[in-house]
Amino acid sequence: MDIHLQEQYDEVLRRNPGEAEFHQAVAEVFSSLGTVVAKHPHYADAAVISRLCEPERQIIFRVPWTDDNGRIHINRAFRVEFNSALGPYKGGLRFHPSVYLGIIKFLGFEQIFKNALTGLPIGGGKGGSDFDPKGRSDGEIMRFCQSLMTELYRHIGEYTDVPAGDIGVGGREIGYLFGQYKRITNRYESGVLTGKGLSWGGSRVRTEATGYGTVYFVDEMLRARGESLDGKRVTVSGSGNVAIYAIEKVHELGGTVVACSDSAGYAVDEKGIDLNLLKQVKEVRRGRISEYADLRGGDASFVADGTIWDVPADVALPCATQNELTEEGALALVKGGCQVVAEGANMPCTPEATKVFSGAGVLFAPGKAANAGGVATSALEMQQNASRDSWSFEYTEERLGNIMRGIHDRCLEAADEYGSPGDYQFGANVAGFIRVADAMLALGVI
Repeated sequence: MDIHLQEQYDEVLRRNPGEAEFHQAVAEVFSSLGTVVAKHPHYADAAVISRLCEPERQIIFRVPWTDDNGRIHINRAFRVEFNSALGPYKGGLRFHPSVYLGIIKFLGFEQIFKNALTGLPIGGGKGGSDFDPKGRSDGEIMRFCQSLMTELYRHIGEYTDVPAGDIGVGGREIGYLFGQYKRITNRYESGVLTGKGLSWGGSRVRTEATGYGTVYFVDEMLRARGESLDGKRVTVSGSGNVAIYAIEKVHELGGTVVACSDSAGYAVDEKGIDLNLLKQVKEVRRGRISEYADLRGGDASFVADGTIWDVPADVALPCATQNELTEEGALALVKGGCQVVAEGANMPCTPEATKVFSGAGVLFAPGKAANAGGVATSALEMQQNASRDSWSFEYTEERLGNIMRGIHDRCLEAADEYGSPGDYQFGANVAGFIRVADAMLALGVI
């Protein structure tokens, strides 16, 4: 790391103790900025990098709610409004027991650059709570969401901060949140939240967008070297929304997904994952991946031990959660002949894993580029809400595909210009940083 950047990184560590994921995200971006600062010293002179690492606003509040037995629970919630140089803060809400300030700051910091790469006018933010929706009734989830929005509503708005979903927050939760926002404010301000249902302001393709976008990005990576997904063997970690629609798009483009997973293990299906069955198990029954293997019969097997990365594949798509793909998993992928890894989740690969990929010549796409399709389509939902319009699935998907191709090209162009040709991680960091930094300089000392 450049010595000037190292000094700023040390200051990030001092000011944000114990926030390991945030430290990791900052270090990953800083590792790419040395040549940028050397070529454009005004970024350092104006303290742009230091300002980027400090959120504009951090909101922490309690969420009291009552379960079905009348017992009162208290959870902690967060909204980190990180950077609004390009537009209103934009980023999802995560409901998971692992959520704490460091997780939200890491996600918000990543969101700044991800949103910048889309080319759309959206800033970076993130939020969530340590509430665990698993095993809770619809009534309990509704009461929790209503209590959370009773505080959050005063901090958000279509021109201020626009939350969406993330892990643990889907259409059901967005509906409860929006209903409470509308009730409190007495306004049908549909642009205040994205990920809404189609009948009340949502966008077509939003459900599919993150998974589809990741696969579009992979297809562009392969095209850049004269190949395609056709005939490729693919593994996808996770079996939630991102994973399911990544699998769908891989199959549409001629590839075969042979394995997917959840927190209990992974299923291997050499004939290709049966998407209809997977959707039935995960989206309707909210079951486990082991149930998919049981229902599939002799065509699939469930593995509780080991890792999905032991399954040989040409392309690997980590779509579950942060730091799921370690150095050991990366070595297994390289041994299995993997050519491309693209992050469908946010920072699922550890720094050690990315070093393995780099050393082995495996093409690697970071989440801020590869999974930006979700937030890009959220921004398209905001456009439709602002114009009181509704676009067709085909038109919206075409827009998504064009945005992902644009992100791919920006990454390659920045990598070429700043001395690291073909390095998507480097290019994504540099391209995202320059767009945000230039906007911050234009707006004065903010």
